[in-house]
Amino acid sequence: MGLIERVFSLFFDDGRNIIRETAEVFRENTEAAADRETRLRRDTLRQLAQEFEHPRPGRFDRFMNGLNRLPRPLLAFGTIGLFVVAMVDPLWFASRMQGIAVVPEPLWWLMGAIVSFYFGARHQAHSQRFQSSIAQTLSRVPAVIDNTARLEAMRARAPAGPEDVDAASVIDAAPNPALAEWQGGRPR
Repeated sequence: MGLIERVFSLFFDDGRNIIRETAEVFRENTEAAADRETRLRRDTLRQLAQEFEHPRPGRFDRFMNGLNRLPRPLLAFGTIGLFVVAMVDPLWFASRMQGIAVVPEPLWWLMGAIVSFYFGARHQAHSQRFQSSIAQTLSRVPAVIDNTARLEAMRARAPAGPEDVDAASVIDAAPNPALAEWQGGRPR
C-alpha cells in the first residue's frame, strides 16, 4: 500500500490535482467558465438596475427632453407644408421665395452648419470670399423687387386659372443656355 499511496500523494496531495491543473493549461475549465459567466451577467444586470433606480426627472428635464425632440418633426412637416402652400396659393409662395433669393450665401452656409451640427453631422467648412457673395446677392435685389411687384400686380388682377398666367412675364430669370437650346430646337 505504501507505494500506491506515494503515487497518489504525488499527484493529489494537499487537495491539489496536478492532472486537472495541467489539463487546464490546454483547455478551459467549464465549471469555472460558467461561474465567471454567471458573475458577469449578475454584475451587468445590477449595473442596469442602478441606471433605473434614480427618481424620475423633474418638470424642467421633461420639458427639455420634449423640446429636443421637436426640430426633426417640425422641419419635416414644415417642408411638407411648403409644398401644400405652393399648390394652394402659388402667388403667396412665389413672393416668399423671392425673399429667400436675397439671403446672402454665407448665411445659407451658417444655416447649413447649424442644422448639420444639430443633427450630429459634420459640416465641412468651405472658404469663400464674403464680400463677393454679398455683392452678388445685392445685385439680385432689383430683380427681386421687380418680380415681387409683378406678383402683387397679378394678385390684384386675380387670374381665373393657371392657364391665364404667363410664367415669363412673372419672373425675370437669369438666362439658361440649356433651356434656351431646348426651346430653340422644338417647333412652337
